Amino acid sequence: MSILTVKNLSHGFGDRAIFNNVSFRLLNGEHIGLVGANGEGKSTFMNIVTGKLEPDEGQIEWAKRVRVGYLDQHTSLQQGMTIRDVLKTAFQYLFDLETEMNQICDRMAEASPEELEQLLEDMGTIQDILTNNDFYVIDAKVEEIGRGLGLDDVGLDKDVQDLSGGQRSKVLLAKLLLEKPDILLLDEPTNYLDEQHIEWLKRYLQEYENAFILISHDIPFLNSVINLIYHMENQELNRYVGDYDSFMQVYEAKKQQVEAAYKKQQQEIAELKDFVARNKARVATRNMAMSRQKKLDKIEVIELAREKPKPEFNFREARVPGKLIFQTKDLVIGYDQPLSKPLNLRMERGQRIALVGANGLGKTTLLKSILGEINPISGSVELGDYLHIGYFQQEIKEANYKTCIDEVWQDFPAYSQYEVRAALAKCGLTTKHIESKVVVLSGGEQAKVRLCKLINKETNILVLDEPTNHLDVDAKEELKRALNAYKGTILLICHEPEFYRDVVTDVWNCETWTTKIV
Repeated sequence: MSILTVKNLSHGFGDRAIFNNVSFRLLNGEHIGLVGANGEGKSTFMNIVTGKLEPDEGQIEWAKRVRVGYLDQHTSLQQGMTIRDVLKTAFQYLFDLETEMNQICDRMAEASPEELEQLLEDMGTIQDILTNNDFYVIDAKVEEIGRGLGLDDVGLDKDVQDLSGGQRSKVLLAKLLLEKPDILLLDEPTNYLDEQHIEWLKRYLQEYENAFILISHDIPFLNSVINLIYHMENQELNRYVGDYDSFMQVYEAKKQQVEAAYKKQQQEIAELKDFVARNKARVATRNMAMSRQKKLDKIEVIELAREKPKPEFNFREARVPGKLIFQTKDLVIGYDQPLSKPLNLRMERGQRIALVGANGLGKTTLLKSILGEINPISGSVELGDYLHIGYFQQEIKEANYKTCIDEVWQDFPAYSQYEVRAALAKCGLTTKHIESKVVVLSGGEQAKVRLCKLINKETNILVLDEPTNHLDVDAKEELKRALNAYKGTILLICHEPEFYRDVVTDVWNCETWTTKIV
């Protein structure tokens, strides 16, 4: 059965086209990976099919009574609600049915025999829905999902306003999974999830009976849960059966075939044009020339897909720092409550350290405490000499209405406009991206603007807080290459072992010093 049908969809922003006459059909039980480079329109597609964006042209048709669940990272959580309260809102439709059932009971006392029969039938239907949807074990279901995503470590009675970005994402994901919709729409659900809970989500999706569409740049995760790929490129959407690796094999083979056919056709066109040019003036050969010209006119010219600009990250390096990068003395980090035991840490020049462990343990808080952005609860941090620090923050919460050019120019006022444009282009951004406001770019494109500022600053220590979030496959591979080529020191938070294992010399597991139960 078709759950969702998209017909002849076209959409764009300003003069930048995203989709052109795209059609799509989702069947019950399909597990789809929606892939493509940053900025190809994956999140835009999700927003269109959920009605958050109106397409320029085309039709979106959902099957009747389909319950759609969409993981939207920008959903606001209401202050004063606990995690448990938010998770229980997943069952709001069941609570509404319970209220309706209670109202039916109240009406029964005064109902006629005919009305009573109808009321009893309605009550039985509602009772079946409540039973089949686990209404009477809601608390147990909330606990189970909360445990799977590590929210019981945070405390289900904690106010949602006090959560970190990663914890907030977990709450939104847990609520969505509890809703058990007919179709899940997941936009990069592993961002801000730690390894242990990515593994739990992987098992959950592998066993998920209903349909889902998943956007993810985490290829091992994607491969393990999907059976279909829809690839977005050059305003088109193409379907491939199998996982991402199978798709890449077919895609590369198709690309090579098209390139071979293009070369052959270009050679034929050149020969025909040459023959026409040499023979059209001579009476004896004019008819042959006209015949070849007609053949030329009928040829459907093969066009090669425009190549996406590939990012190129090369970090500029400052003078060598002193041997000590930082050391802490009985450092206790946190805001209102301590997040760590007293820490005595030391980092030396040339070390490359990954901070790992569950969300909410204080990894970002530790970075900010070391950099002096927030004050520790107690203890001290000593920084070494001649440090030139480049800091990549996990998330920028404020909407940025500057153009990409102005955003980079304000940090590098000595650059000419040509140099600013060239720097952004090297990070894989097109002219249209470069001239757009940062706020209208995708998460991956915004990350590339921030990386552009980082690589053009002279540094000898990089402090990177989840730099791979939102980056597409090409950008991730290039970032890994650039970090391996960088001669400076690196302090990195990352939940992707495939990325950090090849980059770091040491791994610090923050679960060994946290004050929380993990």
